[in-house]
Amino acid sequence: MSEEKLYLYPLWLRIWHWTNAFLFLVLIFTGLSLQYAGIESTLIRFDIAVSLHNIAGIILTISFVFFVFANRFTSNSNYYRIKRKGFIKRLLKQFRYYTYGVFIHEPTPFPVSQKRKFNPLQKLSYVMVMYLMMPVIIITGFALLFPEVNLENVFGIAGIYLTDLLHIVTGFVLSVFMIVHIYFCTFGKTVWSNFKSMFTGWH
Repeated sequence: MSEEKLYLYPLWLRIWHWTNAFLFLVLIFTGLSLQYAGIESTLIRFDIAVSLHNIAGIILTISFVFFVFANRFTSNSNYYRIKRKGFIKRLLKQFRYYTYGVFIHEPTPFPVSQKRKFNPLQKLSYVMVMYLMMPVIIITGFALLFPEVNLENVFGIAGIYLTDLLHIVTGFVLSVFMIVHIYFCTFGKTVWSNFKSMFTGWH
């Protein structure tokens, strides 16, 4: 029996996705270069890293605002709505699949359909990334770009230091998310099928 072919990734979403992926890579490499900048240990020349990081951050902000509005006014927003009733049970079921079931070739407990693009773990992680972590890293990024807006101190600690720490920690978590996201994308019908979907739009 052949599987149903589903058009789940419209052109705007695919362009947004690959733009974000590129910007994330630029921000990760320039961020690491800035974090470990030194006379003998700089990945990218400091002034170039600063400029690239700032430009990529501003474009990412525009991209995020576009996503929020596009997601709000298209049917794509339906995939991000979490039904609270029974959600924990569904979450644990998907967690068991990722940690055990997938390795013994069990069928996925939440197969993709026209109404369900994400499994419960994907939905929770995407909502947290897009509507919690992205605002945090953008706000702290602009606070570092304009340091005069930071509080002078918080409980005796320099406000800009806390802003920088929150920015770095959030950036690290988002970097880990990107790695995990790429790994889970290999869990499709073939290793490359999910990547192909984000080029063609068809699952």
